[in-house]
Amino acid sequence: MPHLPLALPRWFAHRGGGSLAPENTLAGIRLAARLGFKAVEFDVMLSGDGTPVLIHDETLEGTTDGVGNVCATPDAVLFALDAGDGEPIPRFAEAALLCRQLGLVANVEIKPATGFERSTAEIVARMTGELWRDAPVPPLISSFSLEALEIARDLAPQIRRGILYEAVPADWLAEMQRLQAVSLHGDADLLTDQVLAEAKAEGIPVLCYTVNAENQAKNLLSRGVSGMFTDRLDLFAAEAGFFF
Repeated sequence: MPHLPLALPRWFAHRGGGSLAPENTLAGIRLAARLGFKAVEFDVMLSGDGTPVLIHDETLEGTTDGVGNVCATPDAVLFALDAGDGEPIPRFAEAALLCRQLGLVANVEIKPATGFERSTAEIVARMTGELWRDAPVPPLISSFSLEALEIARDLAPQIRRGILYEAVPADWLAEMQRLQAVSLHGDADLLTDQVLAEAKAEGIPVLCYTVNAENQAKNLLSRGVSGMFTDRLDLFAAEAGFFF
C-alpha cells in the first residue's frame, strides 16, 4: 500500500471557499488562501466542448444563472454565465495555476456527468499530471467513481489518489489496494469506528466531509480522523495551517 509522501493539511476548504464565496470559483480559492487554508477541494466536470471546468452539479441551475446540462453547454455559453457575485465558471487549468501560485494543496474531485465517466477521467487525469508537473505542492485526485480512479491510476500514476465513499463499504481496503490509493474519504456522519480502526492498522489517513461544527470536528479527531472538508472556513481558520 503506497503512503502519502508528505503531510497533508488537516483542513480542506470545501468547493473552494466553502459557504463564504460562490462555490467552485477562483474567488473562493483566493478567499481560502487569505484565511490561511493550505488546501482546497473542488469538482471538475466536462463542458459540452470537452473542457474541464469547476462545477459540482450536472445542471447549471443550482449554482449559475444558466439552464441546462453542463455536458451539453458549449464553452461560449458556459463561460459567459454568472456563478455567483459576478464570478465566471473557471477552467480547471485556471484553478490549477492559481493553486500553484498560492501554494495550496488541491483536492481535485473528478465529477463526471452521467455517461461521461471515462472521458472525464481521461482528460482530468492527464491534465492533472501536466498542470502539476514538477510542482512542489502536489495535488490529490479523488472521486466517487472507481472507474475514474482506475483511469487516473493508469494515466497519471504519479498523482496521489483518494478513494471517496458515502458509507465506506466492507471491501474498501481491497479497492484501495487495487487502485493504489493513499487516502480514504467518507461522509463524517456515516463513518464507523471499525473502519477507523482498520485504517489505523494499515496506516491509511481518513478524511471526512462535510464538517461544519466545532464539536463534530473535535469528536472526529478524537476518534482518529486525520483531515476534514468544511464549508465553515470562518470557524476553522485558526486551525487551517495544521497538518497531519
